[in-house]
Amino acid sequence: MATPDTRTQILDAAEHLFAEHGYRGTSVRAITKLAGANLAAVGYHFGSKAELMASVARRVIEPINAAQCAGLDQLLARTPDPPVGELVEAFAGPLFDEMRAGDEGGARTSRLIVTILSDPAEEARSWTGPAEDSVRERYLAAFARALPGLSPQELRFRMRGILAVTAVDRLEVHQQPSPGCASPVAGEAARRWAITFLTAAMSAPPTRT
Repeated sequence: MATPDTRTQILDAAEHLFAEHGYRGTSVRAITKLAGANLAAVGYHFGSKAELMASVARRVIEPINAAQCAGLDQLLARTPDPPVGELVEAFAGPLFDEMRAGDEGGARTSRLIVTILSDPAEEARSWTGPAEDSVRERYLAAFARALPGLSPQELRFRMRGILAVTAVDRLEVHQQPSPGCASPVAGEAARRWAITFLTAAMSAPPTRT
């Protein structure tokens, strides 16, 4: 097996450390030490720590976005107005696929997505670009057709909830349960439960203001 190049080693190390310690809790020195690279390598390959964060996030998110786009394309090829449950499955299913139980890569992805959702550092959230925006807007439009009574603001809130619920569930799968607590379900059952729950949450009546 070929040895990973320096850029890949830095990405692997940064993904591990950002997921464990957050953006501000991870230094460039710690990343290069784990990667076995010199300090100048981050500047050479990425330009800055912020750009390294962006590259790490995109490497994790792009396969999920691609699968989400493919799933939506399949639904829209069948009908211009897919039902809520099918939209939820097309949107959330790739998250389960990329955060597989019993897989260290899935564990890192889970931790990193939770970091992206919760890290107070602006750099952890400002990496998105046109590709990521396009996926979100396409799903927002499809959900808006299926749920015409929801305001755009509440619809966006509920979509963020899909990401948060799925990422936290997958994160728990990779952690050791506390004594006396049941282990979270890791297999297909968890996926089905999540789709059922999230479909109900997305389909709930609009909140009265």
